[in-house]
Amino acid sequence: MQNDFTQNQNNFQEEIELKKSLSSALARKIDLLAKLYGEKKITLDEISLILGLDKSEVSLIFSRKGLMKKKRIFVGGGAGFIGSNFIYHMLEKYPHYEIINYDVLTYAANIENLREAEKSPNYSFVKGDIADYEKLEEIAKEGIDAIVNFAAETAVGRSVHGKAADFIHSNVVGTHTLLEIVKNYKIPKFVQISTDEVYGTVGLDEDRTFFEDSSFLPNVPYAAAKAGGDLMCRAYFNTYKVPVIVTHCSNNYGPYQHPEKLIPYFIFRAMNNQSLPIHGDGRHIRDWIYVRDHCEAIDLILHKGVLGEVYNISADSERPTLEIAKIILELIGKPHSLVNHVPDRPGNDRRYSISAGKIAKELGWNPSNTFEDAMPKTIQWYQHNIDWVEKIREKDQDFTNYI
Repeated sequence: MQNDFTQNQNNFQEEIELKKSLSSALARKIDLLAKLYGEKKITLDEISLILGLDKSEVSLIFSRKGLMKKKRIFVGGGAGFIGSNFIYHMLEKYPHYEIINYDVLTYAANIENLREAEKSPNYSFVKGDIADYEKLEEIAKEGIDAIVNFAAETAVGRSVHGKAADFIHSNVVGTHTLLEIVKNYKIPKFVQISTDEVYGTVGLDEDRTFFEDSSFLPNVPYAAAKAGGDLMCRAYFNTYKVPVIVTHCSNNYGPYQHPEKLIPYFIFRAMNNQSLPIHGDGRHIRDWIYVRDHCEAIDLILHKGVLGEVYNISADSERPTLEIAKIILELIGKPHSLVNHVPDRPGNDRRYSISAGKIAKELGWNPSNTFEDAMPKTIQWYQHNIDWVEKIREKDQDFTNYI
C-alpha cells in the first residue's frame, strides 16, 4: 500500500513538472513570436495559426506584454444603427482598444443597442453633442488616437418634411467642431462617415456610376448638409493638414436599424399584414450593403486608409424599392398584394450608384455578405427582437410621419 502511494506521489510530481515544462515552452514560444511581431517579420494572423488561438486572444496577450498600444477610439454617434454595429465590431476584433461612445441620444439613437457592449471594461459612454466644443475638449485632453464620426441627422423624409436646420447643425456645424478638436489637439486620424447621396442621382437608363472625384449634386436637405460637412473636411485637410478621411457609403441594412428606415419598416408591416407603401412607381434604385461589411471597410480605412483621401463603399447590389418589398414579403411568407403604391416623395432621387473600385484595389476590401445571404438573417434578427422595436415606437411615436 505504501509503495503504491509513493508511486502515485512520484507520478503526480512528474505530471506537475511536465506541465511546468510545457508552460515554460509555450511562454518561450510566445516570447519568440512576440519578438518577431515587434520586428514586423510575422503577422497576427500567422501567430494565431501557430498558437491555435483567435486573433483577438493574441492581441490581448501582446497588449499585456506592452507590444500593442491600447488605443483610444472616439466613436461619434455610436448609439445609432451603424455606429453601434461598428462598436461591437471593434470590441470583438480589438480587445486591447478602448472605445468611447459619444452620442447626444436623439430619436435615431438607442442606448439599448449597446447593452452587451456595456459588459466590456474597454467600453464607455458619454452623452454629448458633436457641436459642443467644450464637452469634446474634456475627452480630447485625456488623449484620443482616432475619431470615427457616425453622428448625423440621416433621415431623408425628416429633412424634407421636418426641420432642415437640425441637419445643418449636426452634419455641418458638428463636423466642423470635430475638425477643430482634431486640429487643436493633434488627434492622429479622423474618419468622417458620409453618404452616396451627396453625388445626387443617376437616371434609370444611364450607364454611369459615381467615383470619389465625382461632383457633388445633392437634391435634398439631408444630402446637402452631408456634402457641406464633407467639403469642410476637404478644406481642413488642405488648409490645416488635419488628418481626415471621408467615406461615402451606399444604403445599409442589418440589426439595430431604426424602424423608420425602409427595410425594417417593410419587415414589421409585413409581419403585421399591413400594406407596404411604395413611393411612385417603385423603380427607385438603391445600392444595398450589409452593415457589418460596412464596418469592416471602416476598420480597414481607419488602420490603412491614406489621409486626405475619399473612399466609396458599396456592395454593388443595386435593387429597386419594389423588388426589396417583394423579397421581404416572400421571405416572411406574405402575398405581393400587400404592396401599395403611394405618391412619390419630393426630391426622391431615381438611382444611386457608386463604385467601390478604389477601396478594393488600394486596401483590398470586398464585402463578405451577399444580399441573398444577409437579408434572411436581417429579417430573423428583427423577428427575434420585437420588443426592441416596440420601445422605439413608444419613444418616437410620430416616426411614420416621415416615411
